[in-house]
Order: sequence, then C-alpha cells, then structure tokens
Amino acid sequence: MPLHVPPAPAPALRSVLTALGSPTAVREARTPSLRAAQGPTTPELPLPVHVLDRITPEGQAVTRLAGWRFLIRSGGRAVAAAETRLTPDGWTFAYFFEGPYLASTERAVRQAESTAQPYQARLLSVPGLYMLTLWLHGDCASDGTGGHPAATDLLVPLAPAPPGIAAHRPHRVAELLPQLTLRVTPAPLLSA
Repeated sequence: MPLHVPPAPAPALRSVLTALGSPTAVREARTPSLRAAQGPTTPELPLPVHVLDRITPEGQAVTRLAGWRFLIRSGGRAVAAAETRLTPDGWTFAYFFEGPYLASTERAVRQAESTAQPYQARLLSVPGLYMLTLWLHGDCASDGTGGHPAATDLLVPLAPAPPGIAAHRPHRVAELLPQLTLRVTPAPLLSA
C-alpha cells in the first residue's frame, strides 16, 4: 500500500479513547450514529488536519497544523469522527461529529491507496471556501505535523466541494492552488 498514515501523537489518541469511554461525552455528542452505536467503538485512520492560512504572492501555501482527526468505527463502518487540538497543556479531545465528510474521507483514502506513487495522507482545510481536501504529501518520512503543499503533491477535494471544483478528482497542488487563490483573494473595493 503506497499510502502512509502517520501515527498520531499518543496524547491525542489517549484523549479520544478517554472521550469514547466517557458516557457523558458520548451522550452529549451531537452525533446520533455514535450515540446509537452497538458494540465497541474504535478510533482509526488518524489524519493530521492542516489549515490553509494564506497563499503568498509567490503562490506558496502557508499552512499550520490545527489538530488530528480520527474516524470512529463501530460494526465495521465509520459512525463519527473525533477531532483533537493542541492546547498549551498538550493534545486534547475537542469534539465528535458526523456528516458527509466521513464517507467522503473513506472514499478518497481508498482512491489514494490505489495510486502507484507513495504518499502521506493528511487533511487540508480551506476555511475561506468551506472546503476540505485529502492532501497527499510526497514526503512519506515526515511526521505529518509540518511542511507545506509541494507543487507535485495531490489534493483530493472531499464532497461536498465548492461549486466548480470536482469532488474526488485528484489535482496537483500546482494546478489547484491558482484556482483557490482566485477564490480566496478578496476582490478589490471599487470606489464610487
């Protein structure tokens, strides 16, 4: 399998396991599928979540690590996801959620596993477009916490994708970044 999933920091995984073991955290989660899950639930597929903060005038994507996301499986299927975030005290559980990105993430990962070139799996969030992508990073030896999208890395927009951007179609960063730049750059104000 050419797809490499970096190991999550142990404290991030522990915080998710603790939340899954807490009846209060699960009961109060806004995830009906997680509350209704029968049998054990397990966190799997830890992916570092990077946020696209800006695109420089030179076309470089400036990103930062925002957390780790785990798919929560029960009965052989993903029923929810858990997000962790870094605080001054270390990694901590943030929240559970469900929605279309669960199935879309699984689909994109299966798609990426069939590529011939090895990649490291990450998530890249583009808040200005309400967009999430599976970021296939070429540096498989990285710990997943740093770096920027390289021109040859692939971005696979997850569904639902913004209008005009096809979900589940891999794009080279060099191809997709200019489109994103046009969309996230504020239009100049016109003077009257």
